[in-house]
Amino acid sequence: MRQALLCAATAAALQAPANDLVLRLARGEQVERAPVWLFRQAGRHMQEYRDYKQKTGKHFLQLLDDPKDVAEVTMQPLRRYAVDAAILFSDILVVPQALDIRVEMPGGVGIVVPEPLTTAAAADEAAAKARADPAALVAKRLKHVTRGVEEIRSAQLAENLDRTLLGFSAAPYTLFFYSVGGSSKNQAPGASFSKENAQSTANLLEAYTDLVVEYLSAQADAGAHALQVFEAMGMTLGAKMFEELALPHLEALASKLKARHPDVPLLVFARGVEDPLSVNLRLQKAGYEVITLDGEAHRSKSRDALGDSQVLQGNFDPKLLLPDSSQEAIHAEVVAMLEAFGPDKLLANLGEGLGGKEDQGLVDFFVNDVHATSAKMISG
Repeated sequence: MRQALLCAATAAALQAPANDLVLRLARGEQVERAPVWLFRQAGRHMQEYRDYKQKTGKHFLQLLDDPKDVAEVTMQPLRRYAVDAAILFSDILVVPQALDIRVEMPGGVGIVVPEPLTTAAAADEAAAKARADPAALVAKRLKHVTRGVEEIRSAQLAENLDRTLLGFSAAPYTLFFYSVGGSSKNQAPGASFSKENAQSTANLLEAYTDLVVEYLSAQADAGAHALQVFEAMGMTLGAKMFEELALPHLEALASKLKARHPDVPLLVFARGVEDPLSVNLRLQKAGYEVITLDGEAHRSKSRDALGDSQVLQGNFDPKLLLPDSSQEAIHAEVVAMLEAFGPDKLLANLGEGLGGKEDQGLVDFFVNDVHATSAKMISG
């Protein structure tokens, strides 16, 4: 009897969510309002998150190790806001961790990679480890992440907060960038390592591509309804190097994931790239259903270049959610964003992630205002 109940619960978790607005939009279907979620919606801007960290005595990386903690933190913004999607609470660097690249959080300086890959031999060794059997590696070293996905789906159903669940991963170049010692404060290692070690760079990028395919596939198999790919370090490469080092692997991800999961929508965010129109056209052609625009993107040019039918994601300025902002300023920008992108072809989001100091009341207003304003525009 217990086994039958477990099987029924698993089957329910793998079904489409009750709130499937994000999925319908991604499939090109008619929607009654623009769906909305927020980059980094779970985490430090929420009092619930700060209280939970204090209660558990765990820091960020420790929370990621426990699927029940992952589910709890993922659910917190769903309880507070009417967002249309949850996103797995995790970090992009769990993938390098699976290759025994050490990741630490010493406090006060964020997450660091204290012993990056600094030689061709080290990069080749990591690549070989990833390519030996990437599916087995994901099953062994990243099982806590896929268990987290399962726990989230169970919690969504139990709490009647059944909304689209997004799995995610960093793209191969971003993983490579951090693995060889790059950071937001030290961006040189990515480009310099690739110039000095071309073959080893190619080996590691190809290995990360195969590993990310397995990682995202495992998330989809565990219950994620759609998959978000973050190429977070596009601003560290010029247009030519991005085309050589990053873009082919983004295209390969889409091709391989679509072959396995043709009905799972793919979302992509190539942040800070030098030539966003050209890059996003390539990503559109590669098969990503949702193309994300950062805060620097020109809205009307992006819409014109990608066409009226392309679903776009973004690109509200999160600074307007800080305590010194106002509901009037938020509403004016919501209207401008919806008018530029179209209320029925936009997955409303931010141009960059929440930083942690946003006002929760203003975040709530933003979510509700996107819903109300877009619904009014669509209904005419």
